[in-house]
Amino acid sequence: MEILEYGFMQRALLASLMVGLVAPAVGIFLVQRRLSLLGDGLGHVALTGVAIGVLTSTAPVGTALVAAVLGAVLIELVRARGRTSGDVALAVLFYGGIAGGVVLLSLAPRGQATNLESYLFGAITTTSGGDLAVFAAITLAVLLVVGLLGQRLYAVSDDEEYARAVGLPVLALNIVLAALVASTVVLSMRVVGLLLISALMIVPSAVAQLVARSFRQALYLACSIGLVVSVSGTTASYYTGTPSGGTIVLLAIALFLVVAAAVALREATARRRHRRRGDVHAAHPHEHGPGCGHPAVRHGDHVDYDHDGHLHAPHLTGTGVHYDEHGTDSAPADRAATEGAR
Repeated sequence: MEILEYGFMQRALLASLMVGLVAPAVGIFLVQRRLSLLGDGLGHVALTGVAIGVLTSTAPVGTALVAAVLGAVLIELVRARGRTSGDVALAVLFYGGIAGGVVLLSLAPRGQATNLESYLFGAITTTSGGDLAVFAAITLAVLLVVGLLGQRLYAVSDDEEYARAVGLPVLALNIVLAALVASTVVLSMRVVGLLLISALMIVPSAVAQLVARSFRQALYLACSIGLVVSVSGTTASYYTGTPSGGTIVLLAIALFLVVAAAVALREATARRRHRRRGDVHAAHPHEHGPGCGHPAVRHGDHVDYDHDGHLHAPHLTGTGVHYDEHGTDSAPADRAATEGAR
């Protein structure tokens, strides 16, 4: 292929591969925690780190990493120990990062701040061999931590109070996750830019959650989607002459819209089919059974299925199949059965 004949495109494709793999692997936890904008906030803090690197004539990647990790730790400590709510603390992070970057860059000699746009919007074709070495180290570190602590990070992201009740170190795990986000932001800033990195972390994860039936499945699917859109977007930007970051993000958003429309159409079709057949209550269009994707739980003389924290038991009646919903005390709540018989 022509694109592989150039060294700068080989480095660009390797960088996009690493970013496409790591960004959704971390972003899926942010989606679970409903903190999708944390990546944006840390991106603005990383801008201050870039400005420090430019001002001191040191490696901007290194100073951006230090600034982003410190900002990540600070935001978690403020959120956990202070009286400031999470959204207010995040807003302070946003504006403080931008203000710090602007002020510091204004102090730098004019010629040294010329490539700031490459950090804001991405300039993947300028990736050097040294950048790739740093990116590879960050990628391995992030994937290793996610592999070792993934279950604990999920527990904290899903239900912080429950995680604290069972003895998990919630604050430490939150700090670890924030540091992973900061590292991912720095890894991605040359590929998609500090202003767009959050999209690559969140959109593939959102697509995966539309179709996956478990968190593990969503994690693997999000990483696969991230790989595809990153490499495809980088390749497309080469042939179309468009910025790599914007191209990658637009591809991810287009995929999200297509999948969301397909899922909505499938669910609408299923509801119409079930109403026509009359065998499942309209409020519960999913048919439970072996292989349906929901965990089976033995309950007395029958099997329930764990559906988003609710135990559903299918029963055959004269009017078709209806579902008893069992609460935490395993006592049948015949709400669905009553409505299904109407």
